[in-house]
Amino acid sequence: MKIRTGYTIGYDTFGPTALTYQLNVHPSRAIDLLTSDAMRVDPPVPMRTYTDGFGNTCVRLLSPGGRITVSADFLIVDSGELDAYEPTAQQFAVPDLSDDVLVFLLGSRYCETDKLSGIAWSLFGNTQEGWARVQAIVTWVHQRIRFDYQLADATRSAFDGYNQQVGVCRDYAHLAVALCRCMNIPARYCTGYLGDIGVPVDINPMDFSAWFEVYLNGPNGGRWYTFDARHDARRIGRIVIARGRDATDVAISTSFGTALLAQFDVHTDAVPDDFVLMQAA
Repeated sequence: MKIRTGYTIGYDTFGPTALTYQLNVHPSRAIDLLTSDAMRVDPPVPMRTYTDGFGNTCVRLLSPGGRITVSADFLIVDSGELDAYEPTAQQFAVPDLSDDVLVFLLGSRYCETDKLSGIAWSLFGNTQEGWARVQAIVTWVHQRIRFDYQLADATRSAFDGYNQQVGVCRDYAHLAVALCRCMNIPARYCTGYLGDIGVPVDINPMDFSAWFEVYLNGPNGGRWYTFDARHDARRIGRIVIARGRDATDVAISTSFGTALLAQFDVHTDAVPDDFVLMQAA
């Protein structure tokens, strides 16, 4: 299937302001791009692309001051299949984990394993290890937190989400990631594009969304599996942008100075196979 995806995001800045963005499709999905996902910027300023320590594509630029708008509009091909389902996947013993996976057992800015460890073991210590334990955590978090855009809080951590029982997709992901790590299951935070493809249109459209991945031992060995505590359901058309320890590592934009959000439009829609996108030069 073809998916048309893109964004227009504008900020008002007040003098020269350094900005970084993580909006490109993750390199692991670059092979699926049918048209370029290169960022356009208005007014035109020099941009530099680099790869961060987690393998994500990032863009740096300097706003001269005033309104600055970044945008893209592109096509990507997708399998049209639901997230992988492997209920026989087992949990690794910690000594058997590779070095690059071990970091995703550690606490991080938004995932306080020290504060949640006792809670996690009291809730899930008697569940079956592996896939079943992760699914138990996902369902519990899905039921624990009430979704409310109006109560979004960029400083809310996993422990805060546990206590406040309200949040947005990032809060579901943070709490689930933290609980998995407490149970010695490597978990990493993901951000990406996720439209209402294959499901009824949500009153809270999630063209940008957060979910998470866990590292389990499947039939063909260790691999990362996708889970989504916000929806507690397998989805179609998930397009990953970035992966990291938590939202700190994968922010879609970071400003080093005052930058006030002035425009935020995102689209992620399935289109006919014969659809042709005419991109601006």
